Parts: sequence; C-alpha cells; structure tokens
Amino acid sequence: MARVVVNVMPKPEILDPQGKAVTGALQRLGFDGLTVRQGKRFEIEVDGEVTEARLDEIRKAADTLLANTVIESFDVVVEEQAASAGVA
Repeated sequence: MARVVVNVMPKPEILDPQGKAVTGALQRLGFDGLTVRQGKRFEIEVDGEVTEARLDEIRKAADTLLANTVIESFDVVVEEQAASAGVA
C-alpha cells in the first residue's frame, strides 16, 4: 500500500487571509522573517501499485473535487511505498 499526498495551495496572486493572520501571530511571538501561506493536505491511501494511470486518476480527482483550480493550485506526490509482503 502506498500513500499519495495532494497539496493544495492558494495561487500566488490570491490573497491568503489565514496565512496573513498566522504570519502576524508569529511576528508578535517573536518569530521574525517568516511568511506563511496556508493550504490543504490530502493523504490518499492507494491499494496496490501506484501506476502513472492511478496518479492520473488522483490528479483528476484533485482537479475535480479537492482543489478549486480557479484560485488554488495543487501537486501530487507519492509519499511512501510499503515494504513488500512477507516481511518477518
């Protein structure tokens, strides 16, 4: 079993009020020089092998449901591949 991660972020030209609020809070706490943009992370467990066809299916799901592509962009990353069966 593998985990595929879909990271969704506001496009650079879109205002990010949540990220701005977090940035301001960090500055008030003494964490200077940090700028935050807040997004979403979806972890998808995939049964079987992660093939290019499967990744295309996940990209389509992200484009259709997980991200609002008018204001957000996304990337799809294979995070981990489980060890083969038969591990003692």
